[in-house]
Formats: sequence, structure tokens, C-alpha cells
Amino acid sequence: MASESGCNRNLSLGRREFLAVGAGSVAAVVGSTGYAEQTAGAKIVEPPAGKRILLACKLGMLPAKLEGKAVPLAERLRMAAQAGFDGVDFDQAGQFTAEQARDAVRESGVFVHNAINHDHWNRRLTSEKEEDRNTGRANIEHCLRVSHAAGGSGVLVVVGDAKDGPEEIIVERCRQEIKKLIPLAAALGQMILVENVGNRMMYDADKPPEQLPDRFIQFVDNFNSPWVGMYYDIGNNFRHGQPGDWIRAFGRRCVKLDVKGSSRTGKRSPDIAGENDEIPWADVRKALEEIGFAGWATAEVNGGTLERLTQVRQQMQKAFGL
Repeated sequence: MASESGCNRNLSLGRREFLAVGAGSVAAVVGSTGYAEQTAGAKIVEPPAGKRILLACKLGMLPAKLEGKAVPLAERLRMAAQAGFDGVDFDQAGQFTAEQARDAVRESGVFVHNAINHDHWNRRLTSEKEEDRNTGRANIEHCLRVSHAAGGSGVLVVVGDAKDGPEEIIVERCRQEIKKLIPLAAALGQMILVENVGNRMMYDADKPPEQLPDRFIQFVDNFNSPWVGMYYDIGNNFRHGQPGDWIRAFGRRCVKLDVKGSSRTGKRSPDIAGENDEIPWADVRKALEEIGFAGWATAEVNGGTLERLTQVRQQMQKAFGL
């Protein structure tokens, strides 16, 4: 999420293209991927059972407009199912109420596993302004409620930005704010998941790339809480360290994954497991197996058409050997 990877743009498609699949095909896809058999009005929506790694896309990768007209939230979620994803990371939670998220999941039959509010870049937990910290904390509280209402299990959090002060000061500042959130997280059964991003916190941006996640681990462990973990972004990390080594070091702390391609040679925006993607996916797979990882891996790349979304899902399957 350091660059947002273009997945939060207000995407637009032709309505004819989107609807060409037809309602019958949507039902077929939903049924074939293990969603609730009856999507309309379903009270409980579950993801496919028996999968060690479940694949998701960000809500921001799904078109919000077709031919200039807003697409209902449930239709956007259905598009993820059409592309073969197991679920969606609700990364535009600030734009919806908990009730809207719940109702869209029930109407679509598509599972939502997580919630995010991108305003964490602006209303930061590391800000010296108490007003900003209060707003940032309220945004996370909203995400916890949205994820809970939708049936998810956590929220992704960017904890702040190094520009707010010396690391020892801002790390403690955001730690105090997250401590205030843990009771609500526990009450709702939601994990607070820290993402490694391009915020110059807990890594050295100007040092060689072979770094280890010791400061992230110390930050998470300091809470001594089962409700705080890592939402590990593989592509973001590759600029600073080896993903396999980070996964092994994180161990149980690695709860969810963000997935994009990455390069250390300056090649532009590589797709996942594509020609210019230099991430050592074989070692990533080995490391995930070694720590017994089971959970959600979410694409964070440019979305758009059904064809593009399907391509992304196929790239993720290649990367994870699924």
C-alpha cells in the first residue's frame, strides 16, 4: 500500500461487458467456488472450505462506475466471484456503513475478510496533533465494526509516517493509540494487522535491502496480545529484505498477505509472477509452508475489467503454486 498500486481508482467499464456474463453465470461461479448456495438474502456467507491459502482482491480493484453510473456494492462484490476470487478485502470501508457492508455481502454471497480505511495516511496515529490521532483511531474503530458486520476477521493498519518525528517517539505514540483499540478488537473478534509500507518506519529506507523485520516483530510483540499481528506485504518488503526470511521470522505473527510484483532493478509495475517480477516466489511458498501459514492473500494491483481481474487471480495462483 505504499503506492496504493492504482487499485483504488474510480474504475469504469462498459455495462454491456460487465453484464455479459449474466445472472446465471454469476450463480454458477458463486456455487463453484464454495460460496453460499443461495446468495440473495443469505444470512451467513462463508468462503470456500479446505483451502490453505485463499485469494482475494481489494474492493478498490472492482469498478465503482459503469458508463458513468454508480455500480451497487453487491454487484462489485459479485465481479470478484466472477473472476474466481475467494473473497474481497473491503479497502474502501470509510465510504460505507457497517450495515451497507453486511447487506452487500448477504446479497452477493461473496465473502469479505478484512476492512481498511486509506485515510490512515492522512489521519495518522503518529501525528503530533491529538485531533489527527483521535480521528485515525475512530477510523480504525469503524473498520473493526465494518469487518465484523461483513463477517471478516481483521483490519489493515498503516501505523503512521516517519515524517511525524523520531522513530522512538512516533512508535510509542502509535502504540498507545493501538492499545486503546484492543478492547474493541477483542470484543468483535477482529485482529489489528500492521502493514509494512513505504512510510520509513521500522526499516531503513536508505540502507542495503537485506534487512530483517526485527523492529516490526518487537512492535507487535510489545502488545502481548493475540489481537495484534502483521498484514505482510510481500512486494513492499522486497525492496528492503528477502520475503522468505521475513515470513520465517514473523512466524505466527504473519496473519494475512498483500500481493503485488516487485523489482529491485527499477523495472516498472511488474505483474504478480510476471516477466519483470523479481520476487523469489519459490522461497515464499517454502517459507509459508514452514510456518504453517493458512489464510488470506490479497492482490493489490491495478484492477478493472473482468478479463483483467481473472488474469490477476491466475497470476496469484501461479505465484502460490495453487
